[in-house]
Amino acid sequence: MKGYVFHGAGESAWEEVPDPDVKEPTDAVVRVGAVTICGTDLHILKGDVPEVRPGTVLGHEAVGEIVEVGSDVRTVRPGDRVLVSCISACGRCAYCRQGTYGQCRGGGGWVLGHLIDGTQAEYVRVPYADLSVHPLPGAMDSADAVLLADIFPTSYEVGVLNGQVRPGDTVVIVGAGPIGLAAISTARLFSPERIIAVDLAPARLEAARQLGADAVAEVGETPEDLVADLTDGLGADVVIEAVGVPESFELCTRMVRPGGHVANVGVHGAPATLHLEDLWIKNVTITTGLVDTYSTPTLLRMTAAGRLPTSRLVTHTFPLSRMQEAYDVFARAADTGALKVVLGGEQHEVVAVGAA
Repeated sequence: MKGYVFHGAGESAWEEVPDPDVKEPTDAVVRVGAVTICGTDLHILKGDVPEVRPGTVLGHEAVGEIVEVGSDVRTVRPGDRVLVSCISACGRCAYCRQGTYGQCRGGGGWVLGHLIDGTQAEYVRVPYADLSVHPLPGAMDSADAVLLADIFPTSYEVGVLNGQVRPGDTVVIVGAGPIGLAAISTARLFSPERIIAVDLAPARLEAARQLGADAVAEVGETPEDLVADLTDGLGADVVIEAVGVPESFELCTRMVRPGGHVANVGVHGAPATLHLEDLWIKNVTITTGLVDTYSTPTLLRMTAAGRLPTSRLVTHTFPLSRMQEAYDVFARAADTGALKVVLGGEQHEVVAVGAA
C-alpha cells in the first residue's frame, strides 16, 4: 500500500510501505476512506516531536471500513464503517479506568502517527479496537465524522471543559485555526456572554465570526485592550491558547482575570515564560492536556443531530494520492485560506427513516 512517511525534519513522502496486519488479538485493520491533516503533523515535520522516528507513517485521524479484526475484538466486525480516534485506549490501566485515555500506560494513548504507523495511508492497524474506533451512522458524511477524531474532542475537552466555561463568561480564544474554531463552536454550548477570537489572519477571524465569535482582534491590534474594554478592566474568565508558541501563551496570561482560567491546547515546541511575578497573586488556574476522547460518543450524537458545524471547517478536499499537495496547502494556510483539508471521503447511501 501507500502511506505518507516521515523521514526526519523537513523530509517526508507518499510512498510504498508494507500492508498492516493484525499483530495482537485486540487489533483491527481499517481500510482508510477519509483522513485529515493536523497541526501536530506539521510540528512533527518541523522536528518538534522527537519521539516520532523516521520511517513512521503519519496521521492520527480517519474514517474507514473494518477489514480484519483480532480474536478478542467484540464491538466491531469486518464491513463496519468507523471513526478511528486519535487516542487508543487499553481499557485496563489505572488511567484508562478513570477515562484518562490520553495517558494510557498499557500501550495506548497517542500512538497512531506518533509511536506506530498512523492513518495517512490506504490501510491502518488500530490497537485496542474496542475502545479506539467508533461505529458511524450510515448517513454521516465522512467530512463531518473525520473532524471528530481529534479537533472537536480536543477543543472541547482540553479547551472548553478544562477551562470551565460557564454561562455568562467572557471567553477569549487565541488562535482561530481549526482547534480555535472548534473551541468557539463547543464553547457556545455553555452560553457564554461573549466569545472573542484573536488571530493574525483576517480570513480566519472572519471564519471565527461566522462560527459564532462575538468580537475579533488581530494580534497587532493589542487584543488585551479590547478584552479590558469589554470587561471593565477585569479580564476574561477563560482564555484558551490554541496556537502553541511562547508569544500566544504569554498573551493569554495577560488577558485572564483574577480567579480565571487559562487552558492551553496548543502544541509547544519551545519554552514559554511563565510570569509568576504577575500571576502569583491572581489565583489563576493554568491547565494543559492531551485529549482523552472520552467525549467522542457525545460529540458523534450531537453531530448526527446537526448540533455541531463540523464540515463547515473543511475548506479543501483531495484524493489520498495528492497527500503532498494537501500538506503544502495546509502548511501555507495564511496564503491558501486552508482550515481543514480532507483527503478521500467516499460517499455512502443514505437510508430514509422508515424505509421498508
